[in-house]
Amino acid sequence: QVKLVQSGGGSVQPGGSLTLSCAPSGNVLTFYRTEWSRQAPGKQRELVATIESSGATTYIDAVKGRFTASRGSDRNTVLLQMNSLKSDDTAVYSCKAFHARGYYWGQGTQVTVSA
Repeated sequence: QVKLVQSGGGSVQPGGSLTLSCAPSGNVLTFYRTEWSRQAPGKQRELVATIESSGATTYIDAVKGRFTASRGSDRNTVLLQMNSLKSDDTAVYSCKAFHARGYYWGQGTQVTVSA
């Protein structure tokens, strides 16, 4: 069964960087859009960034200039480079990839920013 596998989460100090990866585990249809969202304890899920198959990206204001979504050499692999991390960025980050017949979710990965 195909699934999205996430990696790269962890704990960093404020101002630090992390890169998250989201990759399919098997043969899949081409992803035309991938979304990164996050959910902090006690808060609703928040869409953070999107990337289209064209490479076009969008970001919420809170992460603009600090986060960068990009595609890997395998076009279905998506990265989220996170720089200048703040305590407010602490959350479980999840990727969601859309294809012609539906979408897949990643398993989620914890990002903790703390001194």
